[in-house]
Amino acid sequence: MELAHSLLLNEEALAQITEAKRPVFVFEWLRFLDKVLVAANKTDVKEKQKKLVEQLTGLISSSPGPPTRKLLAKNLAALYSIGDTFTVFQTLDKCNDIIKSKDDTAAYLPTKLAAVACVGAFYEKMGRMLGSSFPETVNNLLKSLKSAESQGRSEILLSLQKVLNGLGGAAASCHRDIYKNARSLLTDRSMAVRCAVAKCLLELQNEAVFMWTAELENVATLCFKALENSNYGVRVAVSKLLGTVMATALIPKQATVMRQNVKRATLEEVLELMATGFLRGGSGFLKSGGEMLKVGGSVNREVRVGVTQAYVVFVTTLGGQWLERNFATFLSHVLDLVSHPRATQTHVEAVYSRRCVSFILRATVGSLLGEKAQIAAAKDICQAIGKQMKAVEAVVNDTNSENKSGAADVAASQHVMVCALQELGSLVQSLNATASPLIQEPSIGLLETVTSVLLHPSMAARLAAAWCLRCVAVALPFQLTPFLDRCAERLNNLKTSPEAVSGYSFAMAALLGGVHQCPLGIPHAKGKMVVSIAEDLLRTAAQNSRLSLQRTQAGWLLLGALMTLGPSVVRYHLPKMLLLWRNVFPRSLKELEAEKARGDSFTWQVTLEGRAGALCAMRSFVAHCPELLTEDVIRKLMTPIECAMTMMSIPSVIKAHGAHLKASAAMVRLRLYDILALLPPKTYEGSFNALLRELVAEFTLTDNSANTTTSLLRSLCHYDDSVLLGSWLQETDHKSIEDQYILRYSCGVFGALEHDPSSIYLRIPAGEAVPGPLPLGVSVIDASVALFGVVFPHVSYKHRSVYICMLDHFAECVKQAKGVRQQAVQLNIFTAVLSALKGLAENKSSLGPEEVRKSALTLVMGALDNPNPILRCAAGEALGRMAQVVGEASFIARMAQYSFDKLKSARDVVSRTGHSLALGCLHRYVGGIGSGQHLKTSVSILLALAQDGTSPEVQTWSLHSLALIVDSSGPMYRGYVEPTLSLVLTLLLTVPPSHTEVHQCLGRCLGAIITTVGPELQGNGATISTIRSSCLVGCAITQDHSDSLVQAAAISCLQQLHMFAPRHVNLSSLVPSLCVHLCSSHLLLRRAAVACLRQLAQREAAEVCEYAMRAGSRRDTHSRHQGINITETGLEGVLFGMLDRETDRKLCSDIHDTLGHMLSSLAVENLSHWLMLCKDVLASGIFFVIVDEMDDDTMFTTLGEEDKSKPSVAPRWATRVFAADCLCRVIMLCENANKAHFDLALARSARLKNPKNDFLVLHLSDLIRMAFMAATDHSNQLRMAGLQALEDIIKKFATVPEPEFPGHVILEQYQANVGAALRPAFSQDTPSDITAKACQVCSAWIGSGVVSDLNDLRRVHNLLVSSLDKVQAGKGSSSQLYRESATTMEKLAVLKAWAEVYVVAMKIKKEAETKPKRVLKSTEEDEDDFGTVDELPPDSLITLVQPELPALSRLWLAALKDYALLTLPAEFATQLPPDGGAFYTPETIDTARLHYRNSWAPILHAVALWLNSTGFNASESTEETAAAMPNSQKHATSIMLNQTPGTPPTTKPLPEINKDRMHLILGVSIQFLCSPRPEEPVEHVTSCLQALHTLLDSPCARIHIAEDQLLGVELLSVLHRLLLTWDPPSVQLLVTGVVQQIVRAAQDYLQEKRNTLNEDDIEEKENPLALGEGGESGGLVPGKSLVFAAMELLMFILVRHMPHLSSKVSDSPSHIAAKSHLSEESARLVAATVTILSDLPSLCSPAGCMTILPTILFLITRVLKETAVKSADNQVPPPVSAALQGIKTIVTLPTVKTDATQKQWTGLIRSTLASILEYSQPASKPVLDEVSILTAIALFLWSASTEIIGVQCLQNGCMNRFKSALNSCDPWVQAKCYQLLLSVFQHTNRALSTPYIHSLAPIMVEKLKAVERSRPNNNLELLAVQEGIKVLETLVALGEEQNRVQLLALLVPTLISYLLNENAFASASTASKELHEFALQNLMHIGPLYPHAFKTVMGAAPELKTRLETAVRASQASKAKAAARQPPPTVHSTPTIKLKTSFF
Repeated sequence: MELAHSLLLNEEALAQITEAKRPVFVFEWLRFLDKVLVAANKTDVKEKQKKLVEQLTGLISSSPGPPTRKLLAKNLAALYSIGDTFTVFQTLDKCNDIIKSKDDTAAYLPTKLAAVACVGAFYEKMGRMLGSSFPETVNNLLKSLKSAESQGRSEILLSLQKVLNGLGGAAASCHRDIYKNARSLLTDRSMAVRCAVAKCLLELQNEAVFMWTAELENVATLCFKALENSNYGVRVAVSKLLGTVMATALIPKQATVMRQNVKRATLEEVLELMATGFLRGGSGFLKSGGEMLKVGGSVNREVRVGVTQAYVVFVTTLGGQWLERNFATFLSHVLDLVSHPRATQTHVEAVYSRRCVSFILRATVGSLLGEKAQIAAAKDICQAIGKQMKAVEAVVNDTNSENKSGAADVAASQHVMVCALQELGSLVQSLNATASPLIQEPSIGLLETVTSVLLHPSMAARLAAAWCLRCVAVALPFQLTPFLDRCAERLNNLKTSPEAVSGYSFAMAALLGGVHQCPLGIPHAKGKMVVSIAEDLLRTAAQNSRLSLQRTQAGWLLLGALMTLGPSVVRYHLPKMLLLWRNVFPRSLKELEAEKARGDSFTWQVTLEGRAGALCAMRSFVAHCPELLTEDVIRKLMTPIECAMTMMSIPSVIKAHGAHLKASAAMVRLRLYDILALLPPKTYEGSFNALLRELVAEFTLTDNSANTTTSLLRSLCHYDDSVLLGSWLQETDHKSIEDQYILRYSCGVFGALEHDPSSIYLRIPAGEAVPGPLPLGVSVIDASVALFGVVFPHVSYKHRSVYICMLDHFAECVKQAKGVRQQAVQLNIFTAVLSALKGLAENKSSLGPEEVRKSALTLVMGALDNPNPILRCAAGEALGRMAQVVGEASFIARMAQYSFDKLKSARDVVSRTGHSLALGCLHRYVGGIGSGQHLKTSVSILLALAQDGTSPEVQTWSLHSLALIVDSSGPMYRGYVEPTLSLVLTLLLTVPPSHTEVHQCLGRCLGAIITTVGPELQGNGATISTIRSSCLVGCAITQDHSDSLVQAAAISCLQQLHMFAPRHVNLSSLVPSLCVHLCSSHLLLRRAAVACLRQLAQREAAEVCEYAMRAGSRRDTHSRHQGINITETGLEGVLFGMLDRETDRKLCSDIHDTLGHMLSSLAVENLSHWLMLCKDVLASGIFFVIVDEMDDDTMFTTLGEEDKSKPSVAPRWATRVFAADCLCRVIMLCENANKAHFDLALARSARLKNPKNDFLVLHLSDLIRMAFMAATDHSNQLRMAGLQALEDIIKKFATVPEPEFPGHVILEQYQANVGAALRPAFSQDTPSDITAKACQVCSAWIGSGVVSDLNDLRRVHNLLVSSLDKVQAGKGSSSQLYRESATTMEKLAVLKAWAEVYVVAMKIKKEAETKPKRVLKSTEEDEDDFGTVDELPPDSLITLVQPELPALSRLWLAALKDYALLTLPAEFATQLPPDGGAFYTPETIDTARLHYRNSWAPILHAVALWLNSTGFNASESTEETAAAMPNSQKHATSIMLNQTPGTPPTTKPLPEINKDRMHLILGVSIQFLCSPRPEEPVEHVTSCLQALHTLLDSPCARIHIAEDQLLGVELLSVLHRLLLTWDPPSVQLLVTGVVQQIVRAAQDYLQEKRNTLNEDDIEEKENPLALGEGGESGGLVPGKSLVFAAMELLMFILVRHMPHLSSKVSDSPSHIAAKSHLSEESARLVAATVTILSDLPSLCSPAGCMTILPTILFLITRVLKETAVKSADNQVPPPVSAALQGIKTIVTLPTVKTDATQKQWTGLIRSTLASILEYSQPASKPVLDEVSILTAIALFLWSASTEIIGVQCLQNGCMNRFKSALNSCDPWVQAKCYQLLLSVFQHTNRALSTPYIHSLAPIMVEKLKAVERSRPNNNLELLAVQEGIKVLETLVALGEEQNRVQLLALLVPTLISYLLNENAFASASTASKELHEFALQNLMHIGPLYPHAFKTVMGAAPELKTRLETAVRASQASKAKAAARQPPPTVHSTPTIKLKTSFF
């Protein structure tokens, strides 16, 4: 392939390859040329032009295939337009000669077609340059058009289209000829030709004025004729032509009008013309159409669909503004269509016409109009409905019965009503909350209008009105409850009108069905109301025969609808329901028999309707309340159901009372089948036989004269087979009207609400707008088939054969039946068999005995040769399923062999297609391994069939099967990839493009092959490269195909390739083509493009956006034609725009994902762009423009008219919600990116360095504005998103300082915005969920500390205060509109917000108390200091909360009690109070739980803070509580206070109350901490731990937890468990805090006990000390011992952070020895742990201490060893100081030294010291910090002297450590060493200190003497010397009088040696000078102290004396000088650095 990449065709290489590969090689060269010509240098091209032209024209006559000729023509034209145009006319002539040629053989055809293509391309590219030659060319083409065959005809027409396009107005002379020749071909046999004519005429109408003036009617008639018997492609093309011509006739294009004086058509004329097509079709009476529908003289359906689509094109072409202006006219015209008798000749046709009209309205109003215009349109629709209804009422009230025409009007009006109401419903639903003005404006009267239709005489209209009400209620949930009440009231008032009973019950049922779409629900009492109304209706049904039918139906309908409210409501009414159901049916067989003999036809009808209704309600119950289906309930349900089963068929009754009962009887059967399909089959095993007999009779039409077929076959066939059935039409934008094509193979009818009223309350299947149940006849058969599938797998083996034999017998019936009936029976039987096989496969059970298999196989094999394609499909599917179910290799082999033989011998299309599919299905269901041995044969046969060029159908089916085999074989197919690929390429290059199905299957094969080769595609081997380039060529060919499905397949192939070999997919060409497809008119193509973009954006978002922008900026003619315009908002803008137009769920979710991926990878770098995008959407900016196809001429002459008529729609609410979510995501992404995003100063400085830098904080005002816009919108979802964004902004930016005003934060300036955004959310009519969210934002704002001025905070604070008043008043903002749990949610949100504010307030207060009081500077001195003057007293926030605290604390406690009760496990459900808690009602417990779960944690924390601050002194008097709550809650309160209602309230004593509160808080905490669910937010865990910590601060709680030791143990073990599952260090730190509190509590308690004992019995010395854990024996019991539990937990933390502490961990093979440095958080944790560890011994008795001390001391010394590592800055890490402190605590324990433990204690102390000495040996690694080790040693020496004295080895060790420290080269170590020695030397016990003095003093003296030679250079060295001298001085002081002279003789000379002479002093360093000063002062100090000894020493050495005297004189002189100059300096004598913690 590489060889093909050259400018000239490489002819040598071409000659060398095989014949088969040449076309591919040529195609690859043309592809390369196509890319290269545009980019190449013009001179290069001109040099080689001659040769290139030769090569290209040579290719024309080499009979190229369709894709090749297309590219060839394109390249030739491009070559001429880039290079010289000298020879262009020669080439044209050459082509014309080929076209004129008389050679009509098939072999010459490709050459002719290539010439035709070249001519078209020339004119398209060069247009008027070739102007002179065009008449000849056109004549030439038209001449050959007459004699050409279909492929030639379509190619010539497309060429003519290009000629017209290139020449524009210049070709006017030929327009008539082209029109005359082309129009006759609009009714051509070949569909491809019809499409081509439509395209050609569409091009022609741009310039040919006569087409839309004089010829307008003819064009219309032609189009109607063209639509007859058309396929989807033709309908799309012709409707586009018809719609465009009509639109042009109405508003002509500017340019043409200027040229000629044109008579314009009026709107009436145009619409009239279209209507004739809709109502009368092409010529009025068409035989074919009549035959198809079996209705004489009705319009052919294809024409009606086509005209419907044309209407949409017409309006779309004219644009949204036109529609806005002319909507009323258009609406009345469209509604007239459906009221015309010709559109509604039969019920089926009427339903279909309604569908079409609804489609027109939805496609225009729904997508072209913006939200404001849609509201206006809704008003118009309302008026139209009102007008119709008035007319109907006039007829109904007209007593004159002769008025026949009036009755017909009423009948016609129902269809108008249905269309209008459905559109109104859809409009309101899509507008959602934005539609509220419609309801609130009384002048519109929407509700009155719609409810008036509930009394329409026709059931269809009443149902449509009910449906419309449901849509309104779902869009505006606050209307739901008022609607229900209004309907209930009217129903009671108008009980006597049958229409009213029926209409209002429909409305109520519809509303109840909509409740599940309203998250806030309806009040619980409404359920009771519905039940009582329904009961009343059923009870009174028998009283009045005129109403019995309606009342019965209405009653059961309401009960069925009630069930959709779910178990929480139904639970209360279940017993009553069971009773009602039982009473409808006879109790016994005897009663049933007796009943059959009685009654007349009317009573029977009512009875049957009643039973059908009851079964329907049961079915609704089983479907919606599965939780209530206990075995007991099922047993009770089975009584009526079994009775219904016995009366399934009642032929005798129907015979006796007339056939009109058939429908009612069928209804009963339908409901019965429906409910049985939902129940477990085991429950009705006994009735299987009778049931199956009935089912089989049902779907084989035994008693049914109609030829009804099931509609389920389509859904039972595999989705992938859609290409064979054309059912992909369901995936188009026109699916709602194109469904008939699927129906052609099935029941042939459409769904409508009136077929089954119960569907008004059921959930709508996804993707449908309005429920459309099928007619009763079809539904019954569907239900029987479905039930057969459920029951059959459960039948025992021996019975199965009976049914299959039945099917055999029915196969006989099939033979007997003829024609249509035979087809119908066959379809039904097949669907049932498939359904059963599917059931067997799902239940993993087998088919049964041999004879069953045999008969099933015969049935299936017979159908593989059926002429009906859907039956063949079903047969293939059944065969595969059978193979799956049987699962035996021999059986599979037999089936495969049968098909092989058939395929080898058969010649007819039918059996070849059927059996090839059979092979594919076998592989599909058995998988590659099960069918591996047949793979080779299957592939070879299918490859051969695929080459059968004579029958495209055989090619399609065989290629489809091949794709199935490739898919299912996986890697096993690898060996067949090359031959398959080469076949696919060959076919792609040769099959005519009009055989689109073949191309679609080729695309599928290609995709399957790419998946099979998979990741190997990245390789570089020769074979892989070939495979890869073949795949790429295949993709290129399919991408260029004209059919959208083929293009979609190409995109998914490229997507696969990109997944496996991303480097080889060229994004620069793929992305622009995807962008073009985004505006395609084909849904499938848009879907594929977006799905592909989604995948690309995941990996390479930046490249994708860049290429899209480039494509937008290149805007050559090509991209303009495609109709997309990428503006500066880029691809993102286009995608946002699509969100407003697209309704397809999958497509929208893919767009969301794509934008999401782009956002995550690009938003942070490109902030302002993305924020602008979101802002534009939120502010409803207009940012995307769709440019339609226009030619050059109109481009220049449209005087700006075009843009005005096509405004784009402002973003709809759903898009705005998405934009607000994007905003939140941008904030989150920035948080993870760079600190500067949240720091204004940093951001500004970075901006200065590089202006391209962009940071979020610079856009803060935009963020706030966007959040504000969203939070104050109409749409509730948008308000939620806006509040969420606001909360995020507050949380992230609260602490960002404002650099220009120190002490302030940047959010302060937005106070007003925040307040204004929150205020509306607290208004009376706001839904609870929004108010709850707003409370959250309030607490975030108040707690953020942004606003420090109380007065400014008041605004927001008042919102919370007013909410709190509401909570106390017991009302939510939505008192009775929503379900009770909505009120719960709101109240808890308010309490949670207050709790959060209180927590913050207390934190501020605490900080203020701990800070040292700052003196405020006086204002005169310092004007600029902002921070101090305005500062409020530090407890400011608390003053806001204080007044509310009494009420709040009570409510908080109540909420916690509720929460505690609600978290009880299910088995304690009986303990819950029967009428709910303080904030929830028993009916809504399940939903309430969620709200409690969200808000308990802050409330718990607040309660703990409150109890702690009041010291548990606040008692709650019941009277107060009761006074604060209204009556409804008094009862609840008394329960909360554990009293039985009705007894006089007894006030508990305070300790009791406190005990209860403690238990409540501890209970809630322990319950939660035991098992916090992983999805719980970490804030809950921290809140809970903080609450415990706070609680244990108060003495009352400490006593409580210490008294009951088990409580402490329990708490510790729960905390231990929490640590195991929660990692964050913050949680671990909090846990250690709580543990410390527990330990301290126990310590205090024990101390208290010991003290009391001490006081009581002073004689017994022993007793008080033996208190504590461990008693006399020292044993600790796990599970009961607090110390043990604490040690377990602490050990866990230590090992988690220092794994090498545990021998288990360090010995395990996975342990890595490398020791990491502890992080700061870990260090703090370890320190806290060590501190607690050292506190534990104080809780034990002496014996207990001996048990735990070894462990504790081991851990502490190890921690010391691990953490006391030398650091550069001599800082002491927290763990080290904690360890030293711990050693001190333990060594000085008072309780330990009893006689019994003395020995053990001594041993412990000695071994600990020994360990420390061992760890610190000089050779040890890493080098330990000597200071810490020495400190530890000194601690032992100082505090545990008695135990250590005289142990020589320890003493030597200690001395060695001191010696090495003294000799250390680090002055800091020396200084510390001297300090510690000082303490040792001064020890009171001389036995301890003497050896040290003897050993270490000489070394010291030496060190200090040496200083004279090396004087200190810095403060540290100076410090060391000073410390040393201090020790010497101390020694002098310690010495006895007689030794003093010797000691001074050491000290004084040393000091004198430090003095400098005058000359040296001037030049010495500061440290040196300071040393001089220090020495002098000390000498002056010593002299007077020991005068005698001092004199002796001085006398002995005269030179010392002189030095001293000089120094003194010099010092005095300098002092005198200094005194003259300045005040005396302060003397610096204290050491400058101290240990962090003082240990002595």
